[in-house]
Amino acid sequence: MLQIPFSDATIEPGTVISWSLHTKRAAAISLTSASFNQDKHHSSSEATRSTSDGIASSITVTFEITGELDTKALEAALLLLVRRHEVLRCEFQRLAGDLNCTALAPDSITLEAEEVGRFHNGDDLHTHLDKTFKSIDTLSWPLFLMGAVVRDNGATVYLCFDHIVCDGLSMPVVVNELQTSYAALSAARTPELPAAASYLTFGDDQRRRYAALRPDDDRLRYWKDFIRGNGGFFPRFPFDLGVPEGHLYPLVNRALPLLDPHRTDALAAGARASGGSVFTAVLAAAATAQHRFGGPGVYRGLLPISERTDEGRGEHGGVNAGEADGAAGGAAGGAAGGASNPWQHSVGWFVNTMPIEFRVGEGGTDHATTIARARTAYGALQRHTDIPFVRAWELLAPETFALHHWPFPVNFFSYIDFRRTPGGLQHPLWKPKLHVWAARGNGISHWFHRTATGLHVNMLHVDTPQAHEIGDALHEELVRVLREIAGERDSVPVPIPRPSRARPAVRS
Repeated sequence: MLQIPFSDATIEPGTVISWSLHTKRAAAISLTSASFNQDKHHSSSEATRSTSDGIASSITVTFEITGELDTKALEAALLLLVRRHEVLRCEFQRLAGDLNCTALAPDSITLEAEEVGRFHNGDDLHTHLDKTFKSIDTLSWPLFLMGAVVRDNGATVYLCFDHIVCDGLSMPVVVNELQTSYAALSAARTPELPAAASYLTFGDDQRRRYAALRPDDDRLRYWKDFIRGNGGFFPRFPFDLGVPEGHLYPLVNRALPLLDPHRTDALAAGARASGGSVFTAVLAAAATAQHRFGGPGVYRGLLPISERTDEGRGEHGGVNAGEADGAAGGAAGGAAGGASNPWQHSVGWFVNTMPIEFRVGEGGTDHATTIARARTAYGALQRHTDIPFVRAWELLAPETFALHHWPFPVNFFSYIDFRRTPGGLQHPLWKPKLHVWAARGNGISHWFHRTATGLHVNMLHVDTPQAHEIGDALHEELVRVLREIAGERDSVPVPIPRPSRARPAVRS
C-alpha cells in the first residue's frame, strides 16, 4: 500500500457508481462516550466551522478489482463492512459537554446505489472524485463515502473517511476485508472473516479509565520528564518554516521515494548489524539528517503509536512499527490476514501520540550509536503508552489545549510497514493506495512507509518558500544517511549547500 496525495493518483476512466447509507433512525443500539481523539477532533471542527481556519481532513483508500465487476457482490461486501464495524454506523452528539456516540443497529443499515455517470478522460474523473472526497463533513452523517469506477476489465474501488472514524492502519483492514468478502460473494460463498472488536467499546473504556486522571498522577511521569528536557509539551520542528504562530496555511502534499527494494533490504541488514530495525534506522536517519542540517544534537519528536494490542492499547503492530518493523496485522498475508487479536482487524482511530528523545551520534555520522539510542528511547516510550495524548495535553499544557491545532510546527514522525498488515502480501495484486488529505496546517509532517517497492515518505507541509526549500534539502540529506546505513559509504554525494532561510529555530 503506497501512501500518496490523491493528485498523484492515476485512475483509468469508467462509469462511477456510488453507494449511500440509509437507516431507520429509531434503530439505535448503544450510547457510548467518544474517545479522546474523537472528542478533540469533533470540538475542533465545531470551533472552526464559521472561521477561515477550517481543519477539514480525510483518509481515502483505493484498490483494484480485476475482471468484470460483480456489482451486486461488491455492494454486499460494502454492506457487510458497515454492519461489522460499529464506528461506521455511529452518530455523534454533544450532551452536557461530553461527546457521545450512538451506534445504529446493523440490520437497520441499507445501501442505495447511484450511477453517477460515465467519465471519458482521467482529468474529469479526478476532478469529480477530488471534489467528492473533500465533501466529507465531521459534523454530518454519514462520516464516509464509497463507490467504484467500473470498466469492462475491472474496477477501482474507493472509500473516503473522516479521520474521526478511522486511522491509517484501518485502510489495509478495509481493503483486505472487502477483497475477501467480494471474492467469496462473487463465488456464491459466505465470507469467512476474522473477529473484529468495536472501536466504540475501546473509546468508551478509555474515557472511563482516564477521565479522573489528574496532573499529579505518577503515570504522567514520562511526559513530565520529556517536558523538562524539551522546555514545553510539544517538540518544535527545529527549522523556521516562515509561519507566524497562530496562523494556518494551505498544505502541500508530496510523495517522495527514499530507497528501492534492494537498498531497503540493505538498510534492514545495516540496521540489524547495529541492533536495530528499519523503523529505528529511519528514525535515527531523520534525527541525523536534521542534525547535519544545523538542527539540535538531541532529537525530540512526536510519534503516533498503535493501540491495537490484545488489550486494545500499547505498541504491538504499531503505527510506528517498532522492533517488529511494522507487524501491524498479525500474519502478513492470506486473504483474511491470518489469526490474531481482534483489534488488528478493527476499523477505528487506534492511535496514541507519544514524545521521544535521544541524542544523535557524535559528529552526526555514528549511525550504530544513534540507532541504539533510538531503540533504547523507543523501549522507554513503550512502557508509558497507556496515557492518551489528548488527556496528557489537557492536563499538562492547558494553556494551549483550547486551540484547534498544534500551537506551532511540531517534529512529527510516523512509520508503517504495509507489507505486514492484513492482506499485505496481496498488495502488489490489489494495488491499494492511501491518500491522506488536510486542508490547512502550520507545520510539516512525515509519514514513512515500507512496501514491496521499497521505502517511501509522504510529506505534508505548509505552502511557504521556506518549507519547500527545507523539505527538499532535508529529504536529500535523509536519503544520503539511509544509504550510509545501508553500506553505501563510498557513493555518498557531496554535502548540499545550506539554504539561507533554513536557520534553526531551537538548539540543544
